[in-house]
Amino acid sequence: MVAAFSLFCLHITSPVFAQDHTPVPHESAEAKLDPAKIILEHIQDAHEWHFFTLGDFHASIPLPVILYSPTKGFSVFLSSRFHQGHEIVPYQGYEMTGNKIVATDGTTVYDISISKNVLQMMLALLILVLLMTSIAKKYKTGQGVTSAPKGWQNAMEPVITFIRDEAAKPNLGPKWKKYFPYLLTVFFFILINCLVGLLPGSANVTGNVAFTIVLGVIAFFIILFSTNSHFWGHIFWPPGVPLFVKLILIPIEFASFFIKPAALIIRLFANMIAGHIIILSFVSLIFIFGEMNFFAGWGFSPLSIAFTVFIYFIEILVAFIQAFIFTNLAAVFIGQAFEGGHNDIDGHADPVIL
Repeated sequence: MVAAFSLFCLHITSPVFAQDHTPVPHESAEAKLDPAKIILEHIQDAHEWHFFTLGDFHASIPLPVILYSPTKGFSVFLSSRFHQGHEIVPYQGYEMTGNKIVATDGTTVYDISISKNVLQMMLALLILVLLMTSIAKKYKTGQGVTSAPKGWQNAMEPVITFIRDEAAKPNLGPKWKKYFPYLLTVFFFILINCLVGLLPGSANVTGNVAFTIVLGVIAFFIILFSTNSHFWGHIFWPPGVPLFVKLILIPIEFASFFIKPAALIIRLFANMIAGHIIILSFVSLIFIFGEMNFFAGWGFSPLSIAFTVFIYFIEILVAFIQAFIFTNLAAVFIGQAFEGGHNDIDGHADPVIL
């Protein structure tokens, strides 16, 4: 990462001289490669599903735009209405600025469109439901119970038992069955979105902070509703410490209740977006060297492709790791919410032996 970033910064910089008013030709400014803009466009959400560009041809699918304005009400149309050839034009009093839709008169607009990330989440949810329901039907017929599992059963069963034995049971104790459906759903939903996001032309859903915020908020409410009086007693009046220390610990403990889901949000978002940026940076280096020299671009291509493939396989591993880390930490935080005292078992203290 350090080497790639160093090469990236080294070859996109240009000298700047004080009081240099030499005009830059318009044609060369348009031909100038902007790797940062290209990378940001690939990792951001969009109102169309863009696959590739070949000359003047853009292979993309327009997505539904759903807008609500207090003055105009609901407006539903395809995002292609904003495009006329190579120009972006207003439509029905709305205009697209980058990836954001705003009203031309400056009024408030609520965008609830089916964007690229939303559509991919729906596809991931469909894959998850179809996969798990087909496996469940096989278990109902006795396959995998009275006989050996086959197909997807054989692939999913070790993963499910791993989550049960390594995340649910150690952290949740006897209550693991109550939270196990949530943990499995979160794990597979994150994993499927991470893996689908690695396909060329797909959306970087798990690298979108809005996606991780929703997962973090859901985890926050599950933690909140799992708390008991013992948990809140330790937060607002930590036992066994001096009074002046309690005055310091109380705000820290209370803040930690919100920091825990925030850590889940930032960890998943940062790791997934970083991987996509690194892959796109290695690909961009080919064109950066190509602008410097034709042979330099072709000469650096094998090295850049090799690093890209290597990071790509690392990202597949990271997808499994991040899905498990989110699931395991959620189980840890939930277990901390309802756990009893140091000598408690199932929330009840051991009897005192006289």
